[in-house]
Formats: sequence, C-alpha cells, structure tokens
Amino acid sequence: MKKILVLNGPNLNLLGVREKSIYGEQSFEDYFKSLKDRFASIDLTYFQSNSEGAIIDKLHQVGFDFDGIVLNAGAYTHTSVAIADAIAGITTPVVEVHISNVHQRESFRHHSYLSKNCKGVILGFGLDSYRLGIESFI
Repeated sequence: MKKILVLNGPNLNLLGVREKSIYGEQSFEDYFKSLKDRFASIDLTYFQSNSEGAIIDKLHQVGFDFDGIVLNAGAYTHTSVAIADAIAGITTPVVEVHISNVHQRESFRHHSYLSKNCKGVILGFGLDSYRLGIESFI
C-alpha cells in the first residue's frame, strides 16, 4: 500500500473560515475525509502546523519511507530556504500544491523557494489541487 502524506503549513488550519472568496468554505478536515474515501487503497496521512520547524521535522520524519508528500507550505513557500533545504535532503518526492493561483495574487507570492526541489507544482484548482497532487503519485 502506498503511503502519502498531505502536509499543510501556516493558516491552512483556518480553511473554511478565512478568506472564503480565495480558499472556499470547506474545512480541510472535511475535505481530507473525502480524499481518504476516494483513495481508500492508499495510506493517506495528514499533518498541519503553523510552525516552520514542525514542518521540517515532519519532512525529515517521513521523507525516507513514504511514497510521496503533497505539500502546501502556505506563506513559507515564499520565504523558507529551510523548508526548501529539507525537501532537497529527503528521498521521498514532494509535490508543491496551492489552492489559489498564486500568480494572480500579490507579486511576492509569485516566487517559490520550494519548487526547484519538488517533483512538480499544482496550483489554482482549489482544494482539488490536493487530489491532483495525490494522483501524480499513482
């Protein structure tokens, strides 16, 4: 059975509550239940943290024995060399995902420190970006 981690960064715990016009009305916990149902043959796990260090620790923890990581690092995408280095240092492939099309937003969101170390990048498909990320490992 494939093992895939869905890893969310800062403020994504507020999905369904914050900026609904950008991020929608569904909580990630509810959406994750639908992913688990859809991908019942995959061992899907979920982790969210607002802390950069906790995200790095989780990448280190699973980054040598999972089959894939779907990562939405939130704002750390645009600021964290440390998370980029953690991705480069593990063997598990990482797909970077974003709910919104970051290129339609503020200019500081147009650059990702993570992308160069990721298998691919999916953005702008709402929560469906996560489904597409998971499917890239199947």
